[in-house]
This record gives sequence, structure tokens and C-alpha cells, in this order.
Amino acid sequence: MQQVKAIVARAKGEPVTIETINVPDPGPGEAVVKVQACGVCHTDLHYREGGINDEFPFLLGHEAAGVVESIGEGVTGLEVGDFVVLNWRAVCGNCRACRRGEPWYCFATHNATQKMTLEDGTELTPALGVGSFAEKTLVAAGQCTKVDPSARAAAVGLLGCGVMAGLGAAINTGDVGRGKSVAVIGCGGVGMAAIAGSALAGASKVIAVDIDDQKLEWARGMGATDTINSSGNDPVEAIQALTDGHGADVVIDAVGRPETWKQAFYARDLAGTVVLVGVPTPDMKVPDIPLIDVFGRGGALKSSWYGDCLPSRDFPMLVDLYQQGRLDLDAFVTEEIALDEVEAAFEKMHHGGVLRSVVVF
Repeated sequence: MQQVKAIVARAKGEPVTIETINVPDPGPGEAVVKVQACGVCHTDLHYREGGINDEFPFLLGHEAAGVVESIGEGVTGLEVGDFVVLNWRAVCGNCRACRRGEPWYCFATHNATQKMTLEDGTELTPALGVGSFAEKTLVAAGQCTKVDPSARAAAVGLLGCGVMAGLGAAINTGDVGRGKSVAVIGCGGVGMAAIAGSALAGASKVIAVDIDDQKLEWARGMGATDTINSSGNDPVEAIQALTDGHGADVVIDAVGRPETWKQAFYARDLAGTVVLVGVPTPDMKVPDIPLIDVFGRGGALKSSWYGDCLPSRDFPMLVDLYQQGRLDLDAFVTEEIALDEVEAAFEKMHHGGVLRSVVVF
């Protein structure tokens, strides 16, 4: 066992604190990773606010890259010194989804068996089974995805959650391809990644929708061909106007609210696809949409889990595209911060001035 500094949320709504935590030596199937960088994601804030569950105290952080320091018994395909991006869906290989050749839907993903603890032995709940606002963290070996070691950790670590969710919502779930028109509602980190993914996939028109002009400007830099400020415009009408009156082939809701999902539903073309990647709260309900509209418009209504990604397939490929200059992951890094600045980064989220603050160790 070793002791390291980490960010812990002790109680609902309270500011996070830096704590000394105990990290066990890796057991069978586990690995200890020395974290180099970790993005500050809205999901971490949801944990702090009690929006995920009430299993406090939480060890926050889950969007990270680092170097494998040690591995446990039985670990194969991973060695000490490997540069890895951490993922929160380590596939099992044996569930019904994995057996039918769809491991990106794995229904039995796993995490480390042992628990990291506070100094007094209190067990910590790691955010999304990762817990990487820490100098070192214990994970299941399957949560470590090897990528090009020359890549910038602060940039590629973002593939561990938000950027992969957005890219995957476009490319994997939405099946965006050459010549398709796409609209993305919500231009935070996930929505911006969906825009970048749509442009990368060859979409002919990529429409960014938000209420913040600064974010819409950033969206153009990510590949948006058109922008709509929905604070003063009906986004459905505006999207239709930009698509010859038809609507977009794929509309991605990166907000996850009933009103934005309804906008996405009516902003798509006939036989088009709606992708929900923004995460709603448990109390939200599907808006009142006549069932005849669901039938009559055809197409597909999908939700995107982690961008329907397979980390072993997608992370190395996307890092290679980044290294080639074809995917600008650096553009998502608004600022690099120290571990003791995480609480301030949460506050900045409320003002919309950042895509990602990234803790660099």
C-alpha cells in the first residue's frame, strides 16, 4: 500500500478537499496508474452534488491519462511503464452483448475489486470506478487502454469520458458519414466533440446550436459550418431553414433536457436519427409528443452510452488522428490547473467559460 494526495467529496454539496488516501498494491486483474493529467468533467460535479448516488465519500476524477506503475497477478497485455488512457467501461468479454460481438454494449463492465480508502480506513467510492483526481489510482487492468506514449497526456486523457462520448455519439451511434447533415444542440465539451466528430466523418453540414455566442464561435473552430443562437431563434425552424426545409439527417442532443430532446425530435429530417448523449436527471420525462409523430417521421431515436465506444479499438485510433493533426484535442483544453484548483474549476463550469480544465500532475 502507498499514500498519495487526492480530491475527495465528503458530503453532498460541500466543497471538495485534498486528502491523503491509501492506494492498495494491485491484486489479481488490477493495476496502479501514476496519473499525469485528469480533466474536470461535469460528472464529477454531479457526484459532489449527490446527483449520481449517495455513496460518499467520493474519490473524484475519471477522465485521465497516465503511466502504469504496477500490475497484479494474471494481468496480460499490459506492462509496467505503458502510457494509458483510463476508461470506465472495462468490458467483460462474457456477457450476452460481448458474446454476440457487440462489446461496446457490455452489460457487465468491471472495476478494481479492492477499495482505496481515507487514512482512517474509510472506503472511498471512485467516480465511475476510476478516481483519478489523485497522484495514483487503482483500477481494473481492463480500464487501461494503451496509446501512443508521445501524445500529450492533458489532451488525450479527455478521451476517457467527455470527448469520446461526443465523438462516439456522432460517429458510432449516429452513424454520421460523408454528405450527411448534422445538428448538435448544446456546445459544451461533449457537444463540441460531436461537432468535431461529425466534421471528421465528412458531414456536409454541421450546425451548432447554443445560447452562448462564445461557444458558437468555438464550435466553428471545431468544424461547425453554421451556428444558431437559440436564445433568440427557434432552433427547429432555424435548422430546417439551413437544410432546405427538411431538417438534419442526424440531430444530437448534448444537453439532455426534455425541451432540447423535443427540439431534436422535430429538427430531424424524415427517417432521420436523434441521438441523446446529454445525461438527463431521474425526474425528467419524455415530452408530450403524439405517437403518430413518432410513427410518421420514421427513423431512429437512440441514446448513446459512452459514445458506444470500444476503448481498445477507438482510443488508439483517435490518438493517432490527433498525432497526425487531423483531430485537434488540444482545442478542448482551456486551461491546465493544479490539484488544489478543482473546486474553482467546478465554479467556472457554471459560467460557461471553459471547455475543459485539466489537472496536470
